Amino acid sequence: MEKTPKITVGIIDRTIEIQGDLKGKFLTESSLLLSGRFSARVENDLIVFRDDRGSEIFRSKLIRLKPFKDSTFTLLQMPTGTKFHWEKKDDQTFSGGELILRSRSDGTLSAIHELGVEDYLKSVISSEMNERAPKEFLKAHAILSRSWLLAGRREKRRSESNFSKPSNHKRGEEETITWYHREEHDLFDVCGQDHCQRYYGIPEGLSIKVKEAVEETSGKVMVYRDEVCDARYSKCCGGITEEFNTAWEDKKIPYLKSISDGPISYPPICREDEASAWIHSKPEAYCNLKDKILLGEILSQVDIETSDFFRWRVEYSRNELEAILREKSGFDFGRLKEIIPLRRGPSGRIFLLKIIGSDRTLIVGKELEIRRWLSRSHLYSSAFVITREAERFIFDGAGWGHGVGLCQIGAAVMALRGFSAEEILNHYFRNVEIKKIY
Repeated sequence: MEKTPKITVGIIDRTIEIQGDLKGKFLTESSLLLSGRFSARVENDLIVFRDDRGSEIFRSKLIRLKPFKDSTFTLLQMPTGTKFHWEKKDDQTFSGGELILRSRSDGTLSAIHELGVEDYLKSVISSEMNERAPKEFLKAHAILSRSWLLAGRREKRRSESNFSKPSNHKRGEEETITWYHREEHDLFDVCGQDHCQRYYGIPEGLSIKVKEAVEETSGKVMVYRDEVCDARYSKCCGGITEEFNTAWEDKKIPYLKSISDGPISYPPICREDEASAWIHSKPEAYCNLKDKILLGEILSQVDIETSDFFRWRVEYSRNELEAILREKSGFDFGRLKEIIPLRRGPSGRIFLLKIIGSDRTLIVGKELEIRRWLSRSHLYSSAFVITREAERFIFDGAGWGHGVGLCQIGAAVMALRGFSAEEILNHYFRNVEIKKIY
């Protein structure tokens, strides 16, 4: 059985300057003791490390700071929710492991946290969902997040070429089809943003429930045919989960099949009239949680500000939507005439969409690119239908996220109803085995 692995997390990347606070003592590789406020900036390819008075302490291409005992570090005005509708900046505190600063050839630098996988997961679970959520859900999420992480490390080692580009992109005169692999990270294993897993540091007074959820599942992953599962998850599936190939490569993954999120089985959505009926309904599903108090105990502080995501509506004037399309796609469609869904997955999520304008007609895919093109940030999901009222385009939609794999709100509700962590995972990921590998 393996030892507990370490992970490198890019907590901020390609930034001009980093400001932070070393709370306690940190030791450099040259045996220099540091503490207190600091700044770091690249000058002539070297990182210049300064104290709170602006005095230079030392400079190097790589700075590695090892904490003494319970020392922590805080990075100031860290971006969270980058490129999503909840994007903001705040201070984040990190504990355990080492702080690494690395310079890049373009004059920017990266801050990296190197720590054990289990400590990393305590932050991920606290960042992704509310630490007051049901314990069996937190345990399921720990196994899920550990699986996603270790499967990614496996694939990266197998073929570095899979990670050489952030996306697969086919662009022509009539269509532009894009899907995003795991993000390209050359200096670290994963980042701390939503396109990997949220890693927002250790909150003050980390709950006993989160600690126990990670510790009680330590080393456990989901396995399919002797390989760790590339597990996926989103916030709210909207009642039916989605197939892998609507969001990523055109391939089938046996444990990432579409299933109904609840005790009632719903048929896959195949036609536009079925999509309209589904999206305009509010079916019984685990993720159809109407109790705002319970939602407050499930969603993180970041997410609780987002409401009405099981079914939602967005409206644009024609001029506004034309401007968004020009900004986000890079194309000028002229006067917008029609937006037509061409292909949907079984949850109703569109992965091929035709946009018709007076100057250009184009097919766009897959689901994330569609969501990006039609919003200043992102639409909640690509499971939507469009109605036209005079000069307005109305989007009625279902769910939040790509919908593949585990539905976080649905899984939390399952735990509230008495399901165990293993039962939750076996509901969303069929025919997998939960196995302890270290």
